[in-house]
Order: sequence, then structure tokens, then C-alpha cells
Amino acid sequence: MSDKRNTTRKKIVIFASGSGTNAENIIRYFQESSDTSILAVFSNKKYAGALKRAHDLQVKALHFDRNSFYQTNEVLHILEDMNPDLIVLAGFLWLFPSKIIAEFPDRIINIHPALLPKFGGKGMYGNKVHQAVIEKKEKESGISIHYVNERYDEGNIIFQATTPITEEDTPESLATKIHALEYKHFPEVIKQLLQK
Repeated sequence: MSDKRNTTRKKIVIFASGSGTNAENIIRYFQESSDTSILAVFSNKKYAGALKRAHDLQVKALHFDRNSFYQTNEVLHILEDMNPDLIVLAGFLWLFPSKIIAEFPDRIINIHPALLPKFGGKGMYGNKVHQAVIEKKEKESGISIHYVNERYDEGNIIFQATTPITEEDTPESLATKIHALEYKHFPEVIKQLLQK
């Protein structure tokens, strides 16, 4: 009797609001994989760089609006049809609706550019996070990969990695350090979760 897990490809969908560098990094990481497929990149912004990057890499690029995400079940039904093993938020800025979270328990993860529980919550993204970290004179920052629940940045933490902050660091230089951690660790953590 054959082991089904060896023949069944794991499926990922990515949600992104911005330029999509993390989304592209994840797509490229799994592109040569024989057991994992990136089904689509979803974005709430019609002209998000993430959609162009997906399109350029021959991955389905889907745009949706606030109504189809929150008021109707349109996005939920698309996800149900795709039935991904993991929904990956890579720079996605909207709060995920509870109806989608309920349908995919412990299958939605997010990455945050700071060491949660510090510097999380609504409005804490991108350089705003790095600015706040430097203003508080923190000695280190890093990334937090966590499960998604109904509140911003409060789901259970799966993985963290750190980087030291020097007195010379600016929000921009700290962002560069954080991006390096994201690119290195995010695909690896996704792979480990899919192997569970």
C-alpha cells in the first residue's frame, strides 16, 4: 500500500498587500519543489507589486476588495475550492475575518517584523515598527512567525529570530536586517509546518 503523503502535493496560497518581496522569495523557494505548489497570490490592492511578481513567476494573481473579503463569502469560497494546506500572510495588512479563520484552523500564518508581543497591533507594520523599536532604544529586534487569530499579531508564536541593533541603526538599516531574516527563515518555517 503506497503512502499517500508521498504523492500528494502540499498547497500554499499567499496573501500580500505590498511590493511582494516576501511572496516572491517564498514562490522561488518552492518553485523547484516536487511536493509543494503555490496555488495563488491574493491581494487587497489592485496594483500591488505582489500581484505583478506572482504573474511574472506564472503563479495565479487574484485581487479582491473589502466587500468580497468581509461582507460576502466570495474569498472564503475560492479558498475552500483551493483547499490549501497553508495560508501564508506575507505583508498582508487587513485583519483576517473569523469565518475564514474558523474554516482553516491552525492553517493561517503571518510574519511580523518585530519580536512579538512587543511592537504589534493595528498600524504596526513596515517602517513604523522599526521606528518604534529604535525610539524605545531596544538592543535587538527580529521577526515573529505566528498563527493568525481574530486580533492583530496575537496568535501563538511559531518561530522567532533576532538581530542586534546598534547605535548607528536607522529604521531603514534595521529594515534591511529584518528583511534578511525574513528571506532566510520564512520559507524554511513554512516547509517545516507542511511536513508536520
